Amino acid sequence: QVQLVESGGGLVQPGGSLRLSCATSGRDFSANAMDWYRQAPGKQREMVATITSIGYTNYTDSVKDRFTIFRDNAKNTVYLQMNNLKPEDTAIYYCHVKVPGRLPYWGQGTQVTVSS
Repeated sequence: QVQLVESGGGLVQPGGSLRLSCATSGRDFSANAMDWYRQAPGKQREMVATITSIGYTNYTDSVKDRFTIFRDNAKNTVYLQMNNLKPEDTAIYYCHVKVPGRLPYWGQGTQVTVSS
């Protein structure tokens, strides 16, 4: 059974940092791109960052220079380092993997709240 389990969310003050982790099991995703999405209350889910199997990354404009996505294939884990957090970063963050020919895999999400 494939599982994606996010962790690392929480409450942080503006300007603070958090590191999210997404631990995968049940399938080897080292050859697949992996992504972080987020969904804020009342808004559509949006892609935040993506990393290819060979480490190329891409970010939505609002998080560039603040967030970093990286992966450790030996640990089957993808991370999202979030610095200089802003209230508008408040959302549930989801790990996502799209494997060709299959429905995408999603984690259960982890809540990030940025508030003073």
